[in-house]
Amino acid sequence: MIKKLTLPLVVVAGVFSLAGCQIMPTFTKPTAPVPEGYPTSDSSSAKPIADTGWNDFFQNPDLREAISAALKNNRDLKTAVLQIEEARALYGIQRADQLPTINATSGLNTNRQLLAGTMRETTAYQAGVGLSAFELDFFGRVKNLSAAALSQYLATEEARRAIQISLVGEVAKAWLVERALAEQITLAQSTLKGRESSRDLVRKRLDAGITNAMEFQQSETLVYSAKVVLLGLRRQHALAVNALTLLTGSNVKLPTQTATLSTQAITADIGAGLPSELLERRPDIRAAEQRLRATQANIAAARAAFFPRISLTTGLGLASNDLGGLFEGGSRTWSFFPQITLPIFDNGRNKASLNLAEIRSEIAITNYEKTIQVAFREVADALSARATLAEEIEAQSAFRNAQAERLTLARARYENGISSYLDLLDAERELFTAEQALVQSQLLRLTNAVDLYRSLGGGFSEPEKQ
Repeated sequence: MIKKLTLPLVVVAGVFSLAGCQIMPTFTKPTAPVPEGYPTSDSSSAKPIADTGWNDFFQNPDLREAISAALKNNRDLKTAVLQIEEARALYGIQRADQLPTINATSGLNTNRQLLAGTMRETTAYQAGVGLSAFELDFFGRVKNLSAAALSQYLATEEARRAIQISLVGEVAKAWLVERALAEQITLAQSTLKGRESSRDLVRKRLDAGITNAMEFQQSETLVYSAKVVLLGLRRQHALAVNALTLLTGSNVKLPTQTATLSTQAITADIGAGLPSELLERRPDIRAAEQRLRATQANIAAARAAFFPRISLTTGLGLASNDLGGLFEGGSRTWSFFPQITLPIFDNGRNKASLNLAEIRSEIAITNYEKTIQVAFREVADALSARATLAEEIEAQSAFRNAQAERLTLARARYENGISSYLDLLDAERELFTAEQALVQSQLLRLTNAVDLYRSLGGGFSEPEKQ
Protein backbone atom coordinates (compact mmCIF):
# COMPACT_ATOMS: atom_id res chain seq x y z
CA MET A 1 0.00 0.00 0.00
CA ILE A 2 2.85 2.40 0.82
CA LYS A 3 4.42 1.85 -2.57
CA LYS A 4 1.10 2.38 -4.34
CA LEU A 5 0.61 5.73 -2.61
CA THR A 6 4.13 6.93 -3.34
CA LEU A 7 3.40 8.21 -6.84
CA PRO A 8 0.27 10.23 -5.89
CA LEU A 9 2.10 11.76 -2.95
CA VAL A 10 4.99 12.72 -5.19
CA VAL A 11 2.58 14.33 -7.64
CA VAL A 12 0.87 16.29 -4.84
CA ALA A 13 4.20 17.43 -3.44
CA GLY A 14 5.32 18.49 -6.89
CA VAL A 15 2.29 20.59 -7.70
CA PHE A 16 2.32 22.24 -4.27
CA SER A 17 5.94 23.24 -4.85
CA LEU A 18 4.68 25.45 -7.72
CA ALA A 19 2.74 27.68 -5.31
CA GLY A 20 5.38 30.38 -5.57
CA CYS A 21 4.66 30.80 -9.30
CA GLN A 22 1.41 32.72 -8.80
CA ILE A 23 0.99 35.78 -11.00
CA MET A 24 -0.25 38.51 -8.67
CA PRO A 25 -0.41 42.15 -9.85
CA THR A 26 1.23 44.99 -7.96
CA PHE A 27 -1.21 47.89 -7.97
CA THR A 28 0.21 51.39 -8.44
CA LYS A 29 -2.06 54.41 -8.50
CA PRO A 30 -1.71 56.59 -11.59
CA THR A 31 -0.41 60.07 -10.92
CA ALA A 32 -3.31 62.46 -10.27
CA PRO A 33 -3.62 64.75 -13.33
CA VAL A 34 -4.43 67.86 -11.25
CA PRO A 35 -2.36 70.62 -9.58
CA GLU A 36 -1.23 70.27 -5.97
CA GLY A 37 -3.50 73.09 -4.83
CA TYR A 38 -6.80 74.69 -5.77
CA PRO A 39 -6.82 77.91 -7.86
CA THR A 40 -8.61 79.73 -5.05
CA SER A 41 -6.64 79.48 -1.83
CA ASP A 42 -8.61 78.18 1.13
CA SER A 43 -7.19 79.71 4.28
CA SER A 44 -10.27 78.88 6.32
CA SER A 45 -9.70 77.48 9.80
CA ALA A 46 -13.02 75.67 9.63
CA LYS A 47 -13.51 72.07 10.68
CA PRO A 48 -12.12 69.55 8.13
CA ILE A 49 -14.75 67.92 5.94
CA ALA A 50 -13.57 64.42 6.90
CA ASP A 51 -14.64 65.11 10.50
CA THR A 52 -18.05 66.56 9.56
CA GLY A 53 -20.96 64.19 9.03
CA TRP A 54 -24.12 65.49 7.42
CA ASN A 55 -25.82 65.71 10.83
CA ASP A 56 -23.09 68.14 11.87
CA PHE A 57 -22.92 70.06 8.62
CA PHE A 58 -26.66 70.69 8.30
CA GLN A 59 -27.74 72.44 11.48
CA ASN A 60 -31.41 73.11 10.78
CA PRO A 61 -33.56 70.40 12.45
CA ASP A 62 -36.26 70.52 9.74
CA LEU A 63 -33.65 69.99 7.03
CA ARG A 64 -32.05 67.13 8.96
CA GLU A 65 -35.47 65.48 9.26
CA ALA A 66 -36.00 65.73 5.50
CA ILE A 67 -32.56 64.21 4.78
CA SER A 68 -33.18 61.40 7.23
CA ALA A 69 -36.48 60.58 5.50
CA ALA A 70 -34.75 60.52 2.11
CA LEU A 71 -32.03 58.15 3.32
CA LYS A 72 -34.76 55.85 4.59
CA ASN A 73 -37.24 55.98 1.71
CA ASN A 74 -35.48 57.05 -1.50
CA ARG A 75 -35.78 54.35 -4.19
CA ASP A 76 -32.51 55.18 -5.94
CA LEU A 77 -30.62 54.61 -2.71
CA LYS A 78 -32.50 51.36 -2.09
CA THR A 79 -31.53 50.19 -5.57
CA ALA A 80 -27.90 50.97 -4.81
CA VAL A 81 -28.07 48.94 -1.60
CA LEU A 82 -29.53 45.98 -3.49
CA GLN A 83 -26.74 46.26 -6.04
CA ILE A 84 -24.26 46.01 -3.19
CA GLU A 85 -25.93 42.80 -2.06
CA GLU A 86 -25.70 41.50 -5.63
CA ALA A 87 -21.97 42.30 -5.83
CA ARG A 88 -21.39 40.72 -2.42
CA ALA A 89 -23.11 37.51 -3.57
CA LEU A 90 -21.06 37.41 -6.77
CA TYR A 91 -17.87 37.85 -4.76
CA GLY A 92 -18.93 35.02 -2.45
CA ILE A 93 -19.45 32.73 -5.44
CA GLN A 94 -16.08 33.61 -6.93
CA ARG A 95 -14.29 33.26 -3.61
CA ALA A 96 -15.80 29.81 -3.10
CA ASP A 97 -13.90 28.60 -6.17
CA GLN A 98 -10.66 28.91 -4.18
CA LEU A 99 -11.76 26.14 -1.81
CA PRO A 100 -12.59 22.52 -2.62
CA THR A 101 -16.22 21.45 -2.80
CA ILE A 102 -16.89 18.09 -1.17
CA ASN A 103 -19.96 16.18 -2.30
CA ALA A 104 -21.65 13.04 -1.03
CA THR A 105 -22.55 10.59 -3.80
CA SER A 106 -24.49 7.35 -4.14
CA GLY A 107 -25.34 5.31 -7.16
CA LEU A 108 -26.65 2.12 -8.68
CA ASN A 109 -25.07 0.42 -11.70
CA THR A 110 -26.98 -2.42 -13.39
CA ASN A 111 -25.35 -4.31 -16.25
CA ARG A 112 -26.99 -7.05 -18.35
CA GLN A 113 -24.96 -9.15 -20.84
CA LEU A 114 -25.66 -12.15 -23.07
CA LEU A 115 -22.69 -14.53 -22.86
CA ALA A 116 -22.69 -17.99 -24.50
CA GLY A 117 -26.44 -17.97 -24.69
CA THR A 118 -26.82 -17.12 -21.04
CA MET A 119 -28.16 -13.77 -19.83
CA ARG A 120 -26.15 -12.39 -16.94
CA GLU A 121 -27.13 -9.42 -14.85
CA THR A 122 -24.83 -7.71 -12.36
CA THR A 123 -25.73 -4.96 -9.92
CA ALA A 124 -23.32 -2.72 -8.01
CA TYR A 125 -24.13 -0.21 -5.28
CA GLN A 126 -21.78 2.66 -4.40
CA ALA A 127 -21.68 5.37 -1.73
CA GLY A 128 -18.96 7.81 -0.82
CA VAL A 129 -17.62 11.36 -0.62
CA GLY A 130 -15.20 13.19 -2.86
CA LEU A 131 -14.24 16.37 -4.64
CA SER A 132 -14.51 16.81 -8.37
CA ALA A 133 -12.13 18.75 -10.64
CA PHE A 134 -10.87 21.11 -7.94
CA GLU A 135 -8.39 23.51 -9.54
CA LEU A 136 -5.09 23.81 -7.71
CA ASP A 137 -4.56 27.53 -8.27
CA PHE A 138 -0.77 27.59 -8.44
CA PHE A 139 -0.64 30.37 -11.05
CA GLY A 140 -3.22 32.64 -9.40
CA ARG A 141 -5.99 32.47 -12.01
CA VAL A 142 -8.80 31.76 -9.54
CA LYS A 143 -7.30 34.01 -6.86
CA ASN A 144 -7.08 36.96 -9.27
CA LEU A 145 -10.65 36.39 -10.42
CA SER A 146 -11.68 36.47 -6.76
CA ALA A 147 -9.66 39.68 -6.22
CA ALA A 148 -11.39 41.24 -9.24
CA ALA A 149 -14.80 40.30 -7.83
CA LEU A 150 -13.84 41.80 -4.46
CA SER A 151 -12.77 45.07 -6.10
CA GLN A 152 -16.04 45.21 -8.01
CA TYR A 153 -17.92 44.69 -4.76
CA LEU A 154 -15.96 47.48 -3.06
CA ALA A 155 -16.55 49.73 -6.07
CA THR A 156 -20.28 49.10 -5.72
CA GLU A 157 -20.12 50.01 -2.03
CA GLU A 158 -18.32 53.27 -2.87
CA ALA A 159 -20.90 53.97 -5.58
CA ARG A 160 -23.61 53.59 -2.93
CA ARG A 161 -21.82 56.17 -0.78
CA ALA A 162 -21.57 58.51 -3.75
CA ILE A 163 -25.31 58.15 -4.36
CA GLN A 164 -25.98 58.83 -0.68
CA ILE A 165 -23.89 62.00 -0.67
CA SER A 166 -25.54 63.18 -3.88
CA LEU A 167 -28.96 62.42 -2.41
CA VAL A 168 -28.15 64.38 0.74
CA GLY A 169 -27.04 67.32 -1.40
CA GLU A 170 -30.09 67.19 -3.67
CA VAL A 171 -32.49 67.04 -0.72
CA ALA A 172 -30.74 69.97 0.93
CA LYS A 173 -30.88 72.07 -2.23
CA ALA A 174 -34.53 71.17 -2.85
CA TRP A 175 -35.35 72.11 0.74
CA LEU A 176 -33.49 75.44 0.36
CA VAL A 177 -35.33 76.22 -2.88
CA GLU A 178 -38.65 75.55 -1.17
CA ARG A 179 -37.70 77.80 1.75
CA ALA A 180 -36.51 80.57 -0.59
CA LEU A 181 -39.77 80.46 -2.54
CA ALA A 182 -41.76 80.53 0.70
CA GLU A 183 -39.79 83.62 1.74
CA GLN A 184 -40.38 85.25 -1.64
CA ILE A 185 -44.11 84.50 -1.35
CA THR A 186 -44.15 86.28 2.01
CA LEU A 187 -42.42 89.28 0.44
CA ALA A 188 -44.85 89.26 -2.51
CA GLN A 189 -47.85 89.11 -0.18
CA SER A 190 -46.50 92.02 1.83
CA THR A 191 -45.83 93.99 -1.35
CA LEU A 192 -49.31 93.25 -2.69
CA LYS A 193 -50.88 94.41 0.56
CA GLY A 194 -48.88 97.63 0.45
CA ARG A 195 -49.78 98.31 -3.17
CA GLU A 196 -53.47 97.71 -2.45
CA SER A 197 -53.25 100.26 0.37
CA SER A 198 -51.60 102.73 -2.01
CA ARG A 199 -54.33 102.13 -4.60
CA ASP A 200 -57.04 102.77 -2.01
CA LEU A 201 -55.32 106.01 -1.05
CA VAL A 202 -55.12 107.11 -4.70
CA ARG A 203 -58.83 106.30 -5.12
CA LYS A 204 -59.68 108.57 -2.20
CA ARG A 205 -57.52 111.34 -3.69
CA LEU A 206 -59.24 110.81 -7.04
CA ASP A 207 -62.69 111.05 -5.43
CA ALA A 208 -61.59 114.24 -3.71
CA GLY A 209 -60.37 115.69 -7.00
CA ILE A 210 -56.75 115.90 -5.78
CA THR A 211 -55.33 113.51 -8.40
CA ASN A 212 -56.25 112.25 -11.83
CA ALA A 213 -57.44 108.95 -13.34
CA MET A 214 -53.99 108.23 -14.81
CA GLU A 215 -52.44 107.90 -11.35
CA PHE A 216 -55.24 105.60 -10.27
CA GLN A 217 -54.67 103.34 -13.31
CA GLN A 218 -50.97 103.29 -12.57
CA SER A 219 -51.67 102.13 -9.01
CA GLU A 220 -54.05 99.46 -10.36
CA THR A 221 -51.32 98.23 -12.74
CA LEU A 222 -48.90 97.85 -9.85
CA VAL A 223 -51.45 95.82 -7.86
CA TYR A 224 -52.11 93.40 -10.73
CA SER A 225 -48.37 93.08 -11.37
CA ALA A 226 -47.83 92.01 -7.77
CA LYS A 227 -50.67 89.46 -8.06
CA VAL A 228 -49.09 87.93 -11.18
CA VAL A 229 -45.74 87.58 -9.40
CA LEU A 230 -47.41 86.10 -6.33
CA LEU A 231 -49.33 83.49 -8.35
CA GLY A 232 -46.17 82.53 -10.23
CA LEU A 233 -44.27 82.08 -6.97
CA ARG A 234 -47.05 79.91 -5.56
CA ARG A 235 -46.90 77.70 -8.65
CA GLN A 236 -43.12 77.34 -8.34
CA HIS A 237 -43.45 76.61 -4.64
CA ALA A 238 -45.92 73.78 -5.32
CA LEU A 239 -43.48 72.25 -7.80
CA ALA A 240 -40.64 72.58 -5.28
CA VAL A 241 -42.69 70.77 -2.65
CA ASN A 242 -43.42 67.98 -5.14
CA ALA A 243 -39.72 67.64 -5.96
CA LEU A 244 -38.85 67.45 -2.27
CA THR A 245 -41.54 64.82 -1.71
CA LEU A 246 -40.14 62.70 -4.55
CA LEU A 247 -36.61 62.86 -3.12
CA THR A 248 -37.65 62.02 0.42
CA GLY A 249 -40.24 59.42 -0.52
CA SER A 250 -42.72 60.92 1.94
CA ASN A 251 -44.63 64.09 2.73
CA VAL A 252 -42.11 66.46 4.28
CA LYS A 253 -43.18 68.48 7.30
CA LEU A 254 -42.60 72.11 6.34
CA PRO A 255 -42.21 74.91 8.91
CA THR A 256 -45.45 76.80 9.56
CA GLN A 257 -43.58 80.10 9.93
CA THR A 258 -41.17 81.34 7.32
CA ALA A 259 -37.83 82.45 8.73
CA THR A 260 -35.52 84.23 6.33
CA LEU A 261 -32.56 82.27 4.99
CA SER A 262 -30.19 84.88 6.38
CA THR A 263 -31.42 84.47 9.97
CA GLN A 264 -31.30 80.65 10.11
CA ALA A 265 -28.32 78.50 11.05
CA ILE A 266 -28.49 76.05 8.14
CA THR A 267 -24.95 74.93 7.27
CA ALA A 268 -21.63 74.83 9.09
CA ASP A 269 -18.36 76.18 7.73
CA ILE A 270 -15.96 73.55 6.38
CA GLY A 271 -12.38 73.57 5.11
CA ALA A 272 -11.45 72.25 1.66
CA GLY A 273 -8.03 70.78 2.44
CA LEU A 274 -5.75 69.65 -0.41
CA PRO A 275 -6.48 67.82 -3.69
CA SER A 276 -4.46 64.83 -2.42
CA GLU A 277 -6.96 64.44 0.43
CA LEU A 278 -9.79 64.54 -2.12
CA LEU A 279 -8.54 61.25 -3.60
CA GLU A 280 -9.11 59.53 -0.26
CA ARG A 281 -12.53 61.12 0.44
CA ARG A 282 -14.56 61.18 -2.74
CA PRO A 283 -16.49 57.90 -3.08
CA ASP A 284 -16.66 58.16 -6.88
CA ILE A 285 -12.85 58.42 -7.04
CA ARG A 286 -12.48 55.48 -4.67
CA ALA A 287 -14.97 53.50 -6.78
CA ALA A 288 -13.00 54.27 -9.95
CA GLU A 289 -9.84 53.10 -8.18
CA GLN A 290 -11.48 49.81 -7.19
CA ARG A 291 -12.66 49.26 -10.76
CA LEU A 292 -9.09 49.87 -11.90
CA ARG A 293 -7.85 47.28 -9.40
CA ALA A 294 -10.39 44.81 -10.78
CA THR A 295 -9.18 45.27 -14.35
CA GLN A 296 -5.55 44.71 -13.33
CA ALA A 297 -6.52 41.53 -11.46
CA ASN A 298 -8.32 40.38 -14.59
CA ILE A 299 -5.10 40.95 -16.57
CA ALA A 300 -3.23 38.66 -14.16
CA ALA A 301 -5.97 36.05 -14.47
CA ALA A 302 -5.79 36.25 -18.28
CA ARG A 303 -2.01 35.76 -18.15
CA ALA A 304 -2.41 32.76 -15.88
CA ALA A 305 -4.56 31.13 -18.57
CA PHE A 306 -1.36 30.59 -20.62
CA PHE A 307 0.04 28.29 -17.93
CA PRO A 308 -0.98 24.71 -17.15
CA ARG A 309 -4.22 24.25 -15.30
CA ILE A 310 -3.98 21.58 -12.61
CA SER A 311 -7.14 19.97 -11.28
CA LEU A 312 -7.69 17.24 -8.76
CA THR A 313 -10.49 14.70 -8.49
CA THR A 314 -10.58 12.35 -5.52
CA GLY A 315 -13.09 10.01 -3.96
CA LEU A 316 -13.46 7.71 -0.98
CA GLY A 317 -16.35 5.33 -0.41
CA LEU A 318 -17.88 1.84 -0.32
CA ALA A 319 -19.04 -0.57 -3.01
CA SER A 320 -21.09 -3.76 -2.85
CA ASN A 321 -23.15 -5.99 -5.11
CA ASP A 322 -25.83 -6.10 -2.44
CA LEU A 323 -27.60 -2.99 -1.11
CA GLY A 324 -28.06 -4.58 2.32
CA GLY A 325 -24.37 -5.31 2.62
CA LEU A 326 -23.15 -1.93 1.38
CA PHE A 327 -22.37 -0.66 4.87
CA GLU A 328 -21.65 -4.05 6.41
CA GLY A 329 -19.51 -6.08 4.13
CA GLY A 330 -18.92 -3.58 1.36
CA SER A 331 -15.51 -3.05 -0.15
CA ARG A 332 -13.68 0.20 0.46
CA THR A 333 -12.80 2.13 -2.68
CA TRP A 334 -10.74 5.26 -3.30
CA SER A 335 -9.64 7.20 -6.31
CA PHE A 336 -7.00 9.86 -6.91
CA PHE A 337 -7.01 11.58 -10.31
CA PRO A 338 -4.78 14.64 -10.81
CA GLN A 339 -5.00 16.23 -14.25
CA ILE A 340 -2.82 18.83 -15.97
CA THR A 341 -4.20 20.74 -18.95
CA LEU A 342 -1.74 22.78 -20.99
CA PRO A 343 -3.10 25.07 -23.72
CA ILE A 344 -1.39 24.35 -27.04
CA PHE A 345 -3.67 25.68 -29.75
CA ASP A 346 -6.82 27.68 -28.89
CA ASN A 347 -7.23 29.79 -32.05
CA GLY A 348 -5.86 32.84 -30.21
CA ARG A 349 -8.58 32.82 -27.55
CA ASN A 350 -6.22 33.31 -24.59
CA LYS A 351 -4.26 36.04 -26.36
CA ALA A 352 -7.46 37.87 -27.29
CA SER A 353 -8.66 37.59 -23.67
CA LEU A 354 -5.40 39.11 -22.47
CA ASN A 355 -5.61 41.94 -25.00
CA LEU A 356 -9.21 42.63 -23.94
CA ALA A 357 -8.22 42.75 -20.26
CA GLU A 358 -5.36 45.16 -21.02
CA ILE A 359 -7.61 47.45 -23.07
CA ARG A 360 -10.20 47.50 -20.31
CA SER A 361 -7.46 48.41 -17.85
CA GLU A 362 -6.44 51.37 -20.03
CA ILE A 363 -10.07 52.47 -20.17
CA ALA A 364 -10.28 52.19 -16.37
CA ILE A 365 -7.13 54.33 -16.00
CA THR A 366 -8.63 57.00 -18.26
CA ASN A 367 -11.92 56.96 -16.34
CA TYR A 368 -10.02 57.16 -13.04
CA GLU A 369 -8.08 60.22 -14.21
CA LYS A 370 -11.21 61.86 -15.61
CA THR A 371 -13.07 61.28 -12.33
CA ILE A 372 -10.25 63.05 -10.48
CA GLN A 373 -10.30 65.98 -12.90
CA VAL A 374 -14.08 66.39 -12.61
CA ALA A 375 -13.87 66.27 -8.82
CA PHE A 376 -11.07 68.85 -8.81
CA ARG A 377 -13.08 71.21 -10.99
CA GLU A 378 -16.22 70.85 -8.86
CA VAL A 379 -14.30 71.76 -5.71
CA ALA A 380 -12.46 74.61 -7.46
CA ASP A 381 -15.75 76.04 -8.79
CA ALA A 382 -17.39 75.85 -5.37
CA LEU A 383 -14.41 77.56 -3.71
CA SER A 384 -14.32 80.30 -6.36
CA ALA A 385 -18.01 81.00 -5.83
CA ARG A 386 -17.65 80.99 -2.05
CA ALA A 387 -14.87 83.57 -2.26
CA THR A 388 -17.21 86.24 -3.70
CA LEU A 389 -20.71 85.28 -2.55
CA ALA A 390 -20.37 86.81 0.92
CA GLU A 391 -19.39 90.18 -0.60
CA GLU A 392 -22.17 89.85 -3.17
CA ILE A 393 -24.79 89.36 -0.45
CA GLU A 394 -23.41 92.28 1.50
CA ALA A 395 -23.62 94.51 -1.58
CA GLN A 396 -27.11 93.25 -2.44
CA SER A 397 -28.28 93.89 1.12
CA ALA A 398 -26.93 97.44 0.99
CA PHE A 399 -28.68 97.94 -2.35
CA ARG A 400 -31.96 96.69 -0.88
CA ASN A 401 -31.64 99.08 2.11
CA ALA A 402 -30.93 101.97 -0.25
CA GLN A 403 -34.04 101.16 -2.27
CA ALA A 404 -36.12 101.02 0.91
CA GLU A 405 -34.84 104.47 1.88
CA ARG A 406 -35.56 105.74 -1.63
CA LEU A 407 -39.17 104.49 -1.37
CA THR A 408 -39.63 106.27 1.94
CA LEU A 409 -38.39 109.53 0.45
CA ALA A 410 -40.45 109.09 -2.75
CA ARG A 411 -43.63 108.51 -0.73
CA ALA A 412 -42.99 111.61 1.39
CA ARG A 413 -42.29 113.75 -1.69
CA TYR A 414 -45.45 112.50 -3.40
CA GLU A 415 -47.65 113.13 -0.36
CA ASN A 416 -46.24 116.66 -0.12
CA GLY A 417 -46.84 117.27 -3.83
CA ILE A 418 -43.13 117.65 -4.65
CA SER A 419 -42.81 114.69 -7.06
CA SER A 420 -45.15 112.74 -9.31
CA TYR A 421 -46.77 109.41 -8.58
CA LEU A 422 -44.59 107.85 -11.27
CA ASP A 423 -41.51 108.31 -9.04
CA LEU A 424 -43.30 106.50 -6.21
CA LEU A 425 -44.28 103.61 -8.51
CA ASP A 426 -40.72 103.26 -9.78
CA ALA A 427 -39.34 103.20 -6.22
CA GLU A 428 -41.83 100.47 -5.22
CA ARG A 429 -40.90 98.30 -8.23
CA GLU A 430 -37.18 98.68 -7.60
CA LEU A 431 -37.52 97.79 -3.91
CA PHE A 432 -39.51 94.64 -4.67
CA THR A 433 -36.94 93.55 -7.27
CA ALA A 434 -34.10 94.18 -4.83
CA GLU A 435 -35.80 92.15 -2.09
CA GLN A 436 -36.35 89.20 -4.42
CA ALA A 437 -32.74 89.39 -5.66
CA LEU A 438 -31.44 89.38 -2.08
CA VAL A 439 -33.31 86.14 -1.35
CA GLN A 440 -31.84 84.60 -4.51
CA SER A 441 -28.33 85.63 -3.44
CA GLN A 442 -28.80 84.08 -0.03
CA LEU A 443 -30.11 80.90 -1.68
CA LEU A 444 -27.06 80.84 -3.96
CA ARG A 445 -24.72 81.14 -0.97
CA LEU A 446 -26.36 78.21 0.81
CA THR A 447 -26.55 75.98 -2.26
CA ASN A 448 -22.86 76.75 -2.85
CA ALA A 449 -22.09 75.49 0.65
CA VAL A 450 -24.03 72.30 -0.13
CA ASP A 451 -22.17 71.89 -3.44
CA LEU A 452 -18.83 72.31 -1.68
CA TYR A 453 -19.80 69.71 0.92
CA ARG A 454 -20.86 67.26 -1.79
CA SER A 455 -17.87 67.91 -4.06
CA LEU A 456 -15.48 67.31 -1.15
CA GLY A 457 -16.97 63.87 -0.64
CA GLY A 458 -19.03 64.54 2.47
CA GLY A 459 -17.97 63.49 5.93
CA PHE A 460 -16.94 59.92 6.73
CA SER A 461 -17.67 60.35 10.42
CA GLU A 462 -21.36 59.69 9.82
CA PRO A 463 -22.69 56.50 11.41
CA GLU A 464 -23.27 53.75 8.87
CA LYS A 465 -26.80 53.14 10.12
CA GLN A 466 -27.78 56.55 8.81
